[in-house]
Amino acid sequence: MIIREIEFIGSFEHENQCPKSDLPEYAFIGRSNVGKSSLINSITNRKELARISSTPGKTQTLNYFLVNQEWYLVDLPGYGYAKISKSKRKKWKQMIERYLLFRPNLYCVFSLIDSRLDLQKIDIDFLNWLGDSKVPFVIAYTKIDKVKKTLRDAQIKKIQNQLLEYWESLPQQFITSAETNAGGDEILSFIEEINNK
Repeated sequence: MIIREIEFIGSFEHENQCPKSDLPEYAFIGRSNVGKSSLINSITNRKELARISSTPGKTQTLNYFLVNQEWYLVDLPGYGYAKISKSKRKKWKQMIERYLLFRPNLYCVFSLIDSRLDLQKIDIDFLNWLGDSKVPFVIAYTKIDKVKKTLRDAQIKKIQNQLLEYWESLPQQFITSAETNAGGDEILSFIEEINNK
């Protein structure tokens, strides 16, 4: 897929405010500081499409981007650590869950996992929630360029084995790097294939 045009549609605090459209939506989410904004910018080849910050919790709304007039990329707030109040964290959680559960044209969630780290409890809790809620998702491992080349296969295998302690089989997975653009073409091809079904 070649991204010819991409347009920021708006930021929304409730799924009922999101665009009234039957176009497919693909949501990106992960633990705070997983590299979500960098990956989105890499995939779309736009340097500042999604806001990048060294401070976790920068994305606070459901952010919609219309791609090629054909589908929406939805940038969701990160989960986990963020310097926000408990009440705001609860509000974010409710906003994200309502979007994931009730958005009828959500085709797939890209759940991002930091490839440098062992599987975090907060990640498996979220993936298990997606599975229990029957929300379709795939996994994208981020920041693979930060892992030594000789250790990359073993590190991904280690995370997969940790996931398989909870799952009988794993969904489709992508190994990505915002620095080298690794995995970006594969993600866009995956989206294009679903859109063409």
